[in-house]
Amino acid sequence: MKIGFCGTMSVGKTTLVNALKELSEFKDYTFRTERSKYLMEMGIPLNTDSTLKGQLVFAAERASELMQKNIITDRTVVDVMAFANLSTSMGYREKIYLALTIEPLINEYDLLFYVSPEGVEIEDNGVRETDADYRIAIDEEIKSIIQMNGGKKIITIKGAVEERIKQVKSAITQYV
Repeated sequence: MKIGFCGTMSVGKTTLVNALKELSEFKDYTFRTERSKYLMEMGIPLNTDSTLKGQLVFAAERASELMQKNIITDRTVVDVMAFANLSTSMGYREKIYLALTIEPLINEYDLLFYVSPEGVEIEDNGVRETDADYRIAIDEEIKSIIQMNGGKKIITIKGAVEERIKQVKSAITQYV
């Protein structure tokens, strides 16, 4: 299965993926987690300063994940589209070009989980944006993209890590 977690920054996607990695039920999966710090150190602008080149790097990572079997990732093409759409450095045509290019990949996820920010405080990891209004804007953009491209395989999860793990396992059982 190809399982992706999407959501605004600092909602616990990476924490959840790392927790799933420890469970025997997922021993046959490959796990991919955020590389934002590494990419930032390479000079790739993130967050509001994101550029077309930078978002193409992120899109290429997401596309390469979708070429694998049994993958669980803490980022999806939905996230790439949302951050690109709210970039102050990208022009309208660049945003449309990117969205039209990667939007068809949404259907390649067997399960897509939207991780709600409800009840989760912003954590400063030195890389991500900590502006609460920007976080809300990204969340709204993600929900909009999901709604436009949605289907039965997009599942909202929230709560503590243990609750989210139960929700993920339940969804996998239900949709497999």
